Amino acid sequence: MNEAIRSIKKLNTSLTNNQKEIEQVFSYCQDVNFQDWQYGASFQYEALSIYCASLASYTTHLLQQALEHLAAYTSENWNSVTPEKLEACMSISNTALQPFVVIDEYDKILDLVMNGYIIILFDQIGKALAFESGSTAQRQVTEPVNEPAVHGPREGTVENMNSNLGMIRQRLRTPDFKVEFLQVGKVIKNKVGFGYLDQAVNTNVLLEFRKRIVSIVDYEVLETSYIEDWIEESTLTPFPQVRYTERTDTATAALLDGKIIVLVENSPMIMICPALLVDFMGTAEDYYIRSVFATFIRFLRLLAFIIALTLPSIYIALSTFHPELIPTVLLLAIVDSREGIPFPAFVEALIMEISFELLREAGIRLPRTVGSAVSIVGALVIGQAAIMAKIASPFMVIVVALTGIASFAIPHYDMAIALRVLRFPYMIAASMLGGYGLMVVFLLTLLHLTCLQPLGEPYLSSLAPFKFRDLRDIFVRVPLKTMLKSPRNRRLYRSGNKE
Repeated sequence: MNEAIRSIKKLNTSLTNNQKEIEQVFSYCQDVNFQDWQYGASFQYEALSIYCASLASYTTHLLQQALEHLAAYTSENWNSVTPEKLEACMSISNTALQPFVVIDEYDKILDLVMNGYIIILFDQIGKALAFESGSTAQRQVTEPVNEPAVHGPREGTVENMNSNLGMIRQRLRTPDFKVEFLQVGKVIKNKVGFGYLDQAVNTNVLLEFRKRIVSIVDYEVLETSYIEDWIEESTLTPFPQVRYTERTDTATAALLDGKIIVLVENSPMIMICPALLVDFMGTAEDYYIRSVFATFIRFLRLLAFIIALTLPSIYIALSTFHPELIPTVLLLAIVDSREGIPFPAFVEALIMEISFELLREAGIRLPRTVGSAVSIVGALVIGQAAIMAKIASPFMVIVVALTGIASFAIPHYDMAIALRVLRFPYMIAASMLGGYGLMVVFLLTLLHLTCLQPLGEPYLSSLAPFKFRDLRDIFVRVPLKTMLKSPRNRRLYRSGNKE
């Protein structure tokens, strides 16, 4: 902030001096407009309006509307209002002047202008009026792009925090839904909010979360994912410890489950924490379809999880170290397909996996109209060309393709990326030690997962330590009537006891 403003905290009674100081701060900010006004019986009094054109919706009848509103409290006609009457009116009660807010500090004026407010300053008065104008155009509520659903609500989050909170409030019409805000950053001064359901959230988790969230106040937070480094237990693990959603029904279900949600102004993503391993196996749509179908889909996801993580490494281990475990007919087919391949199975798999990852990343970054076509055509062309050039065998192409399809079946993008990264250490271990290497890496992964405790919650909670009741909503989704009182809340909201 400008040094001149720092040295002068309160507004001056001289409108000229106030305008000079504020214009100095907003120099070269050509979207911040200053407009002079006159009012009174003979238009002998001066006023000044300040607003940011890129943030506020401005009206030319602004001053007249403001004076008409104030005249109602002075029992005078608006064109006979004087500075003395205005100041007396503003001194009575701030709440009586709604929708206006009375301010008398420079730094407050600067903050409100940058938040889309319109400021009115009057000559001979050391106070100003501020009111929130209509905001600029924003994206409308539409169906989430990254989380489509066959059943269930279609509304997705937008870049306005109040709109997102409003959609959640429509689902949680209870004062037990608590929302707290804090301002972060020394330059952008963005607003961050977090919410939780009282008596459903774990108090120890909430205390730890508050301890970590306050450490971000000095950092410039542009998007919700910026906060992840401060919330998660370890920044080096590939496994995500928070999850994101663009669906307000998913956020509501997480609140009922005792989670904490985090929102950032100008970001549509809602962070849900803490996220446990079992949370990445389900979606909100699992509760909108019949339990038999939901259970079947969850088992498919579990199979996809195993395939995406281990299939290339299992193929490398079997074909290189344990061919006796492969049926004879299949082994002969594999040997025949690998005839003329100049690379070992590990190098062959590495080439195909890297090629597939490059194609996948290219398909994401390209425009949507051509991205999917490039991914599909590229995979077909490269796969066929690799077979014809004797760089890869048909079996390896099938393994890589199945692995890629399985990773697409993981409903959460962050977990899918974690599996894509972990796949390569598994392949290296399989190429060096075969099945023994796979077992060692798997045990190390399991040991690492047991050590993770995001916000104090065990990452393998419900699985280790094992809780039989929680299995009703992990791999199997039993009928809702046999689950807890609140289907998504394992802590039994309000009662605090299990069934």
